[in-house]
Amino acid sequence: MIYSVTLNPSIDYIIHVDNFVEGSLNRSNKDYINVGGKGIMVSKLLTNVGIENTATGFLGGFTGKYISDWFDNLGLPHDFIFVEDNTRINVKLKSSAESEINGRGASIKKQEQQLFLDKINGIDENDTVIISGSSSPGLDEDIVDQIIDICKTNGADFVVDTSGSALMRAIKSKPLLIKPNIDEIGELFGKTFDSKEDVIPYGKKCLELGAKYVIVSMGSNGALFFDKDDVYFSPRVEGELVNSVGAGDSMLAGFVGSLKSGKSPIDSFKFSVACGTATAFCEDIASKENVESIFNKVLIEKC
Repeated sequence: MIYSVTLNPSIDYIIHVDNFVEGSLNRSNKDYINVGGKGIMVSKLLTNVGIENTATGFLGGFTGKYISDWFDNLGLPHDFIFVEDNTRINVKLKSSAESEINGRGASIKKQEQQLFLDKINGIDENDTVIISGSSSPGLDEDIVDQIIDICKTNGADFVVDTSGSALMRAIKSKPLLIKPNIDEIGELFGKTFDSKEDVIPYGKKCLELGAKYVIVSMGSNGALFFDKDDVYFSPRVEGELVNSVGAGDSMLAGFVGSLKSGKSPIDSFKFSVACGTATAFCEDIASKENVESIFNKVLIEKC
């Protein structure tokens, strides 16, 4: 089983406003709601492309019930811990520029955290745990490290989508995959990059430090893939950017889901790029049909 962990889920309220003016009354010309949180987006993509998974983490209050009902109505497996505080609402404003206001999130009590860790302790060597996104208030600062320790003790593969010092600690714990973007890998090593050639030594360094596979997303400049033998590059697929939210989560989910379905690492990278690109061209997480329409346009070049 693939488990997605979302420690701080959200309801994302997306508002389109023509010519937004700060400090004035603005009226939307379009708005909609998505269920959000990076791990939940991972589960959305996996489910859409037909790969079995279970979403877990924390949900609370009327907003948490909305998310739980959303899972139930779509028949999507989930196993969340329910807490007292409301799950957060994030606002995504789309005008001449994109702006975001992310809520703080539910404050998790110690007993609620322990219930979650007890649940994670039920995994075994046949499972994969994908830990994505920010942590909720009240959780231990090292909660991700605690989850990783459980995975290692139980023999399960794990993937961590985070940044900064938490990412460095995760790399040294030997994850199946890390997927930093170009800014995050730059932050990791105190560098800035002007080209994919500049990135390559540092992607290799992540392998040396412990990651089994590395994907570095570079936005409109494509993506790099690193394994123990080679480095591969996938240039950008041309198309209209509709919504960048969830594209990176879709890349991560596509790679893990494909690899765990028995595909080769290179084929899984190609599928990963197709998933991320398809989501970027949609208002929400891509459907299987969206991904299939992109897949044959994805090019993979050995560096």
